[in-house]
Amino acid sequence: MTEESLKTSPSAPVAPRKGLVQVFTGDGKGKTTAAAGLVLRALGHHFRVFVVVFMKGDYPYGEWATLAKLPGVKIVMFGLKDFCDPRNVKPAEKKEAQKAFNMGREAMLSGKYDLVVLDEVNVAVGWKLIELSDIIKLLDEKPENVELILTGRYADEEIIKRADLVTEMRKIKHPYDAGIAAREGIEY
Repeated sequence: MTEESLKTSPSAPVAPRKGLVQVFTGDGKGKTTAAAGLVLRALGHHFRVFVVVFMKGDYPYGEWATLAKLPGVKIVMFGLKDFCDPRNVKPAEKKEAQKAFNMGREAMLSGKYDLVVLDEVNVAVGWKLIELSDIIKLLDEKPENVELILTGRYADEEIIKRADLVTEMRKIKHPYDAGIAAREGIEY
């Protein structure tokens, strides 16, 4: 694609399109990164994008910080500063997850966005911060033209069954196993 063709591309999606449900799950690295890549691609075609980040609070994730600066994308983050312990979920964590879910649902139904990403929503369901039945209802309510992306480990079989595309990131080897901590600019 040439620079000239980028300048002359339409200012909005040309024709109505069918939005699908995509799921990025598994114990491997790259689920949020894949969603961020889709956001970048969609912005290149003038889609309007909304991203809601579950359970990551104000952690400095580079991909969302950068994408939030671009026109056409809105990113909101929920969660406490500390990471959630699935064996000891705090009421405040459930409250934050519910706020994230409500905001994502509202964005999806608003007619203002072409692509909606629910980052780490599968973990929120797996750890019982939000109910699976709420996600199933959300999938049933999805407008025809909205592309919906759900990321995170532990995608429930019912979500997988209803999705149009499911990609499982499988860990074969990871630096964490060798004691290498998360690196700024690479893992976050």
